[in-house]
Amino acid sequence: MSLDIDPVTLAVPFFILAIFLEIIVGRLGWAHADYEPRDTFTSLTMGLGSSVAGLATGGLIFAASLWVYEHRLFNIPLTAIWAWVLLFLLEDLTYYWFHRLSHERRFWWASHVNHHTSQHYNLSTALRQTWTGGAAGTWLLWLPLSLLGFPPAMVAIQKGVSLVYQFWIHTEAVGRLPRWVEAVFNTPSHHRVHHARNPRYLDRNYAGILIIWDRLFGTFQAELDDEPCRYGVVKNLATFNPVRVAFHEWIAMGRDVFAARSPREVVGYVFGPPGWSADGSRETSDQIRAGWEAREAKRGVGGPTPAAAAETAPRPAARSESLA
Repeated sequence: MSLDIDPVTLAVPFFILAIFLEIIVGRLGWAHADYEPRDTFTSLTMGLGSSVAGLATGGLIFAASLWVYEHRLFNIPLTAIWAWVLLFLLEDLTYYWFHRLSHERRFWWASHVNHHTSQHYNLSTALRQTWTGGAAGTWLLWLPLSLLGFPPAMVAIQKGVSLVYQFWIHTEAVGRLPRWVEAVFNTPSHHRVHHARNPRYLDRNYAGILIIWDRLFGTFQAELDDEPCRYGVVKNLATFNPVRVAFHEWIAMGRDVFAARSPREVVGYVFGPPGWSADGSRETSDQIRAGWEAREAKRGVGGPTPAAAAETAPRPAARSESLA
């Protein structure tokens, strides 16, 4: 059985066509599709840069996978349907934990954050991919699949299938799908929540293809009609420069490490949650959510405070905030 298939490469023409179609239907008013030319150019540039970076580290990653596969525990047949079904489930579970780790630990967030920097949500946002993921080493999480006995090429194909699937969920043109689909699969509605910076929505819905992992591990949040998603990061970048988009968090982390006063602070700044600071002057996602919940509870008693009203009010998607 030949495994020289790259689902992502095969899907590139579809990606480009789908983006053009989304722009057209948005301009015609047939569906909601919010595009900003500079933002879209940044996303496309990030996608191209990610492909180039992948070439630089791909050989090392595949060689490591082959070495692990040589020490495999089982011989898994390539032609067995059950093997592909099992790989689908295990790879999707691996993606969930990779994605969650990339949000909850700053070192890996530094390589993933660029995907969340767009304040627009459309198909081009799916192409805003990391330039530093290979160097960050998150690919190590997939090595146990080859240790189990799945050939590296087989794993690579399934990873490609997952990436292709995740392209189409980056859209506001598709509303909610039938209930059974929303219950099992990651959908545009679920992924809009993931890209939102509303306190209620922060760090939710890490799924690749199956949303069941979020439901199982307590990270699921449904999209609510009365709370529109506001996209981007907590403090948005006031730039469309792809180099800054790619490296801004690495630079910020380096500054924090250089200013750290103890090994404990170094560890906190590198492997703590994004937003952690030694003096408590910044907020993590959990702290932002806790503060929002406290304000919501206060609103329930005595009405909204000015701060709570400002936090929950929708903001224009094109507005930028400078990075603190």
